[in-house]
Amino acid sequence: MSSADVFVYSDTPVIPIPLTSLAGRPLHRIQEVRIQQGMSLRAAARQFGTDVRTVRAQEQASTDLRLSDLYRWQRALNVPAVDLLEESGEALSRPVAERAKMVRVMKTAASLLEVADSPSARRMAENLVQQLCDVMPELKEVSPWPTVGQRRSLEELGRAAEQVIDDRAVFGNEVFE
Repeated sequence: MSSADVFVYSDTPVIPIPLTSLAGRPLHRIQEVRIQQGMSLRAAARQFGTDVRTVRAQEQASTDLRLSDLYRWQRALNVPAVDLLEESGEALSRPVAERAKMVRVMKTAASLLEVADSPSARRMAENLVQQLCDVMPELKEVSPWPTVGQRRSLEELGRAAEQVIDDRAVFGNEVFE
């Protein structure tokens, strides 16, 4: 008798709710590919127009995704759909692994360009970014590595902006008004 995972979809059609996982066998390797491609959970959620919780649920290897969701992931990660499916212990295909390496190199080059303080270092970083884009044009959309924590858009504020800091904590007993 074969075993299978049984899933029920809630009111929102994109959040799969696993009822049981009889086999415990991975069905896909979306999370592995997402990490290798350098895409964060937050970036994936933004691309899908959903929240991080939904993305995290979808990328669990035991989640039985709808075919349409699998194809959405395939487009977002820009890899063949077959490379998202779990196979018996095989590594990712060579083109996907090489693309993941190129994405990491581009993230590093973009980070160097972002922090270059001298004209010669900036020129060298610009050349490197341009050469990488010549080899693989889709790398133009790759952002630099986050410098501290997760990057936020200009519209997003960090938690520090929500907290009130007492002047005495910063300046001792002096209070400024």
